[in-house]
Amino acid sequence: MKIEHKKKLDYLFKGFLIFTSLVSIFVTLAIVIALIEDTIKFFTHQEAGGFPTSLIRFFTEREWTPTFEIKKIGIWPLLCGTFLIAFIAMIISVPLGLVIAVYLSEFASYRIKESVKPWLDFLEAVPTVVYGYFALLGVTPLLQWILGKFGLVVEGMNALSPGIVLGIMILPFTASLVEDSLRGVPQYLREASYSLGASKLETAFKVVVPAARSGILSAYLLGASRAIGETMVVAVAAGMFPNLTLNPLEPVQTITGYIVQVALGDLPFNSFEYLSIFAAGFLLFIVSLFFNLLAIYFKSKIERY
Repeated sequence: MKIEHKKKLDYLFKGFLIFTSLVSIFVTLAIVIALIEDTIKFFTHQEAGGFPTSLIRFFTEREWTPTFEIKKIGIWPLLCGTFLIAFIAMIISVPLGLVIAVYLSEFASYRIKESVKPWLDFLEAVPTVVYGYFALLGVTPLLQWILGKFGLVVEGMNALSPGIVLGIMILPFTASLVEDSLRGVPQYLREASYSLGASKLETAFKVVVPAARSGILSAYLLGASRAIGETMVVAVAAGMFPNLTLNPLEPVQTITGYIVQVALGDLPFNSFEYLSIFAAGFLLFIVSLFFNLLAIYFKSKIERY
């Protein structure tokens, strides 16, 4: 009887897992279908010139003003702002994340690990809107004071400040993933390096890190995907001006920032201006999907020792 009871529990648990998996798949498909449906409406809308004119304008025009009287629908200013801030964030996150991960994996004692990890988890738990106001009210004035001494003008809204803060925000995420990759390197590789006279530092950066390169690259691709999709930090501190520039000291607008700006307005449902957020959102979905698939690919290439 006990065996039959356990079998029934196993079947119920298995059915519950299948059900939750199907629900997650259904929700994902529903989101994709909703994005595609309204994106098609945007590109076939009369104000955009209809398909394929609208699609050509989307990738060739250099201004993004779908809410203005003279409508320009070139996505490049939003795309440029998104990648500029994500690039700055990765400049901060990549070296710091690697150093933290190597230290925790190869050098830190158990007591130090237990002291450092809660602080990393705390950074990940801070609401993103707090990071946004920290960038606006803390980092931006500091950058204006420091760079002003060199004759550089930092706008009140700029790409550099949210990029730096975003790099700090995703640091716990990337450092944790990189540390997991380093821990996956077998111990005998370290011991072989020590037996040849290498120091602990040389072993860490010349043996362990190269051995875990696929996992490390996968971790940073996931971190970049998260930076690209961040909303509140860039909405608060980067500005609301779609500016096609690579100057991080100027205000920019990201795709997520534009979605927030329009979604909080009083635009009529299914209007051209309202539909523009779905076209921008669908492109953001494609970019994030590309980075995630690339991360999965590199993760599958992790060496098996």
